Amino acid sequence: MNGSLSLRLRVYLSILLCVMAAGMIGLMAIEQLPPLDALYFLIVTIATVGYGDIHPVTPAGKILVMLIIITGVGCFVGVAANSIEAMIEERERQSRIEKLNMIIGIFFSEVGTTVLRQFSLFDTSVGELRSALVVTESWTDADFSRARAVLENHRGDIRSSPAFLEDLHAFLMDHRNFLLALLENPQLIEHDSFTPLLQALFHLAEELMSRETFSDLPGNDLAHLSNDINRVYHLLMIEWITYMQYLRQNYPYLFSLAMRRNPFDSNASVVVR
Repeated sequence: MNGSLSLRLRVYLSILLCVMAAGMIGLMAIEQLPPLDALYFLIVTIATVGYGDIHPVTPAGKILVMLIIITGVGCFVGVAANSIEAMIEERERQSRIEKLNMIIGIFFSEVGTTVLRQFSLFDTSVGELRSALVVTESWTDADFSRARAVLENHRGDIRSSPAFLEDLHAFLMDHRNFLLALLENPQLIEHDSFTPLLQALFHLAEELMSRETFSDLPGNDLAHLSNDINRVYHLLMIEWITYMQYLRQNYPYLFSLAMRRNPFDSNASVVVR
């Protein structure tokens, strides 16, 4: 639900509740109705049902009911209309998110898993991660939450070397058009974590592309590239574990393949044994 729709719904609902509270108190005081009858009369009036079995008998009561009709009916219609609009918008949002998760799946198939595996091989502190990230079919949401907490606190320690940078540069250049196409997808605006990951990865690709050679880079420049790589590595790990949880909950057959391609599991194999 977007902000303006949510605000409108809250305003209509607040006014409606105030009208109902004031109306009940007024009807009980002016028309001498018991609480249940006052509430019943309010509901049938605001909902425009109007059975006619209860009606105001005093001039003040009639004025109060007219005010309730003027304010309450409009707010009731507003609440109903905005609630329906909110449900439709939520359904559309879920559809967009589903399509975006398909894009994320393609990203990991084409780029993400390979880059993550390559990064993990050069992460000097990856040993503390491996045991926590061997995802299995028995994993629950609690297991994914624990794994995500481990990744949140892990910053990685990838130190750039000319050979590593050369291989990474070649891989990213081969997939440059693919990454550009992802960045141009308007649905990415719906995702708070995947878009920063793509931006960081594309920035890293640009940094590598801007250098003619990696064989004689000074130490400061290697450290700069290492920072960019570790930033991508951290974002990529978080997105990976989130995507794995999504597959576990929604697509068991895709989850099975993703488990067998786990970049942190040294025993992972796509061959089913």
